[in-house]
Amino acid sequence: MRRKIEEFTFLLVLTSLLITTTFSNAMDVINTTHMITDGHTLISSDGSFELGFFSPANSKNRYVGIWYKKVTAFTVVWVANRDNPLTNTSGAVLKVIEPGILALLNGSNSMIWSSNTSGVARTPVAQLLDSGNLVVKEANDDNSDKYLWQSFDYPTDTLLPGMKLGRNFVTGYETYITAWKSSEDPGTGDYAYHLDPTGYPQAVLTRRSVELFRSGPWNGVGYSGLPSLKNNSIYTFELVFNKNEAYYHYELLNKSVFSRLSVNQSGVAQRWTWVDRTQGWIMHLTAPVDNCDSYKQCGAYGTCNIYDSPICGCLTKFIPRNPDEWMAADWSDGCVRRAPLDCRSDGFQKYTDIKLPDTKYSWFNTSMTLEECQVEYIKDCNCTAYTNLDIRRGGSGCLLWFGDLVDIKVVYGAGQDLYIRVASSEVDSNGEKRKTLIAVLTSLAGISLLGLSLILFIWKMKKNYENMRKQGHREGQEEDLELPTFDLLAITRATNSFATSYKLGEGGFGPVYRGMLEDGKEIAVKRLSRTSLQGLDEFKNEVICIANLQHRNLVRLLGCCIQGEEKMLIYEYMPNGSLDLILFDKRKSKQLDWPKRFHIINGIARGLLYLHQDSLLRIIHRDLKASNILLDADMNPKISDFGMARSFAGNETEANTMRVVGTYGYMSPEYAIDGLFSVKSDVYSFGVLVLEIVSGQKNRGFRHKDHQHNLLGHAWMQHKERRSMDLVDVNLVGSFTFSEVVRSIHVALLCVQQSPEDRPSMSSVVLMLGSEGTLPQPKQPGFFTERDVFAAESTTSTKASSSNNVTITLLDAR
Repeated sequence: MRRKIEEFTFLLVLTSLLITTTFSNAMDVINTTHMITDGHTLISSDGSFELGFFSPANSKNRYVGIWYKKVTAFTVVWVANRDNPLTNTSGAVLKVIEPGILALLNGSNSMIWSSNTSGVARTPVAQLLDSGNLVVKEANDDNSDKYLWQSFDYPTDTLLPGMKLGRNFVTGYETYITAWKSSEDPGTGDYAYHLDPTGYPQAVLTRRSVELFRSGPWNGVGYSGLPSLKNNSIYTFELVFNKNEAYYHYELLNKSVFSRLSVNQSGVAQRWTWVDRTQGWIMHLTAPVDNCDSYKQCGAYGTCNIYDSPICGCLTKFIPRNPDEWMAADWSDGCVRRAPLDCRSDGFQKYTDIKLPDTKYSWFNTSMTLEECQVEYIKDCNCTAYTNLDIRRGGSGCLLWFGDLVDIKVVYGAGQDLYIRVASSEVDSNGEKRKTLIAVLTSLAGISLLGLSLILFIWKMKKNYENMRKQGHREGQEEDLELPTFDLLAITRATNSFATSYKLGEGGFGPVYRGMLEDGKEIAVKRLSRTSLQGLDEFKNEVICIANLQHRNLVRLLGCCIQGEEKMLIYEYMPNGSLDLILFDKRKSKQLDWPKRFHIINGIARGLLYLHQDSLLRIIHRDLKASNILLDADMNPKISDFGMARSFAGNETEANTMRVVGTYGYMSPEYAIDGLFSVKSDVYSFGVLVLEIVSGQKNRGFRHKDHQHNLLGHAWMQHKERRSMDLVDVNLVGSFTFSEVVRSIHVALLCVQQSPEDRPSMSSVVLMLGSEGTLPQPKQPGFFTERDVFAAESTTSTKASSSNNVTITLLDAR
């Protein structure tokens, strides 16, 4: 009898364990009697998603969220109590309460979070679906139209397949995604990604409701300003727009693939796809992409072209509204028509390859053809532009604008045509002969004017230099420099009598101080050391090279102070200091995520392009390095320190010197060994700088346990082995775009090739960084082979090795 009881008890326990195990391993539903506590989870029936309690990063707070079950990298896609964390989960439960509310209760039975369920269910349940959607519904009713509540209607920072990003016009409810506050706090952050149906649907990225980026309107194929969003093998996408609702959504072509759209804490919308445990999440789409994606970057009727320097220009037939501010790179006032409108005799000028303007003040007609649109709305003086509503099958429908046109960007090969109202005299179709004559006359006048300006500029620079040499920087020379002058007393007060606490640093020129003028303007003061012969040369050179340069990526010289023995240059102050102080600091470098670093790379490239090609005299910097890149309050890069620079006129492209100046690790082989420098010397330095920005490590003094190469050699090895991603700074994990990082490394290796003839020009570099085309394969870089590692901070002659093992001694190298 006792044995039978023992057998019965064993069977009972075994049955109970089997039931419990089966329930816990396959449970995707909770009801009014079953609940979730910390340590227990719901798992969707196909095992793709999991719901439970979690703590983000290093936080001790607890949240209820949904994450990928099959993805090895813990990735949360939805958070219930994002703005109301639990500090103690003892007694906390997630449960369904009648008449159908999903509630999170703490140990005191107080409600921390609940679903705002509409409707009543007799037997309510909450179920985690295979799509990642958490729904509250009537038990055994899978009709999505009858869900009482679903998490897909209340996304956090992630848009999953099947979710809607948009607005219901019947209920007025909008669905959008918002960034986490930080990696440790999933609370509602400042950045949000919406679909704005005002006028005609377009996606917008905002910060505290202020518009930062706009995708351009939907054109039937995609967004006009996001050419990278196109048909692919991972997902399909579409925009639904009718009288009841407007929303964007996407669906996976293969359910075994995981892909998501999210917005991060830096204000970047990103498309991610999971590859495998080794490669992890790969980012293949971002918005915004570059500076031209900044909302209203160039003002009304201004057009932004990332390949131009400066990036803003006026549409043809338009001129700057405020020329002085425009020349100072303040484009906020935009442009105006060159010839005023008459209304009765106006025409429409065609513009091609552009991201369509903001559609907030637009109207559309789906039945009109483009020709009918022009005939009808040429009579409406308030209509400023029109285009095709849908570009498929040759185009259909009509999209019209009323009011100023803002946020226009050049999108080569992927933009759209736009017809803008201009005076009849400005329409190109008024006669080919007239157009040709105007073009010829304009070109001749432009060439003559440019030639005259160049002659006058060169003459003036020679005169300045001769005066400086003759007068030895005596008082009264300010007039020759044509620079604003500052009173010595004002500078002394601004720097608190050049107090040590105001000192920012010191170079061959002399000390640099931070100061504040009486009007509150912050400045940086470079004070020539009285004992520095090198500094005197740099002072002359800096004035000659930079006095007449104006570019957003060059530090701005405000003026000078020359009184008695004092000789000082006054610059705009850069609050974030030099790039090296942040980039090579383990703690501070975390401030530089990939979007910021890529922005810095592009800014430096455009600044160099201006020096090499767009300024009146060709300028070769000769000392481009991380410490000579200053960062303003918005982390915009500014090339500084032109003391070593050389200017060329006419067709000059290179020169030779017996006095090699520069910094170890950044100098090109032909310059370091033979004293031969050219624009390609700066290109080499730029390549080194890009590799440092990507890796967060210095080229000089680089160490690796498997070899003795410097950073260039290490990057070259990784590239040949197709392991370039191993070079990336660990601080960039989670923020970088795979294609941008790989392209940046590739372009850098093209820049540091041994032979200057193989290196690209800066115009090609700017183009390559911003495009998606195939790049040529780089050849062996200079100064990369194994060598005896020398002291990274040596400032006198030293030993280094290039590909031919030449030992060099450098004069004035720093």
